[in-house]
Amino acid sequence: FWGPQLLFDRINGVVASSVGYAQGDTERPYYSAICDGRTGHTEAVQVYFDEQVVSYEELLNEFWSFIDPTVHNGQGHDFGTQYRTGIYYHTESQKVAAKASAAQEQKKWK
Repeated sequence: FWGPQLLFDRINGVVASSVGYAQGDTERPYYSAICDGRTGHTEAVQVYFDEQVVSYEELLNEFWSFIDPTVHNGQGHDFGTQYRTGIYYHTESQKVAAKASAAQEQKKWK
């Protein structure tokens, strides 16, 4: 997750980011259990941004520029369930934008 974090951090309007794990069923997972696929977690990047400078939609476009949606459980040279691709959102409008963005991206790969 440090690669995507660095890419987001370089975007004008991103004010901070943090990395961690999402979607798992273990409260305090340890790295080897995550890598073994025993916890269900995936690596995630939380992006904090100034909406006056960069929009959520622009961040989604950047996301698709470095994520290959055709790869199952992997990105770059990393493979495993912890590397599956996902978009997370905090508001209903972000949810709508994320789903629309994914649908648009899927059209490119058909």
